[in-house]
Amino acid sequence: MSVHTIENSQELEAHITALTVIEPKFAAVYEQVGTPDLRHNAGGFEQLMRAMVGQQLSVAAAASIWQRLVDTNLTTPQAIREASDEDLRAQGLSKQKTRYVRSLVEHDIDFSALGTLPNEDVVKTLTAVTGIGRWTAEMYLLFSLKRADVLAVDDLAIKVAAMELLGLTERPTPKQLNHLTQDWSPHRSAASLLLWSYYGSLRKKTAIPL
Repeated sequence: MSVHTIENSQELEAHITALTVIEPKFAAVYEQVGTPDLRHNAGGFEQLMRAMVGQQLSVAAAASIWQRLVDTNLTTPQAIREASDEDLRAQGLSKQKTRYVRSLVEHDIDFSALGTLPNEDVVKTLTAVTGIGRWTAEMYLLFSLKRADVLAVDDLAIKVAAMELLGLTERPTPKQLNHLTQDWSPHRSAASLLLWSYYGSLRKKTAIPL
């Protein structure tokens, strides 16, 4: 099975063009918000650890704790193996997040191999780690692995924006949203990016999913 990615804004624009043929309602959204920023990142252990550290914290609090971990060189598997729980707690990690980070280390994920796996296999690998749910795994697919066909159906902003776009009377469940958007494949990452931008315009603010 070949893995399809979106590498740059030109490829994203091609996906958006194809998506608007399938679902013409996206044309007005695209005209309003333009080509979204791909926001790609390098991925790997550090990216996932940072996502874990930031869960359920304000952006400022998460950034502060992460910087303390960086300053004390506690952002690699080897360093975390050698550190005590007290070392990690001293930098601001809660007992729960210390457990999450240790689970990430223990799973010893081959991050380079993820690049060749189908989406669902990547999700299965990542969600085996304590503290990583499907949403985090889908963010990794979208922004670290650059996958072309990922709709983040568990994301609140996606659900709200899809409700507006499709004229639904209530916010769709993840299962309903999956069903409603099957025809958008293989362009669902473009749909995710447009829906986040659309949500931002609806709320008069920028929606930042990761």
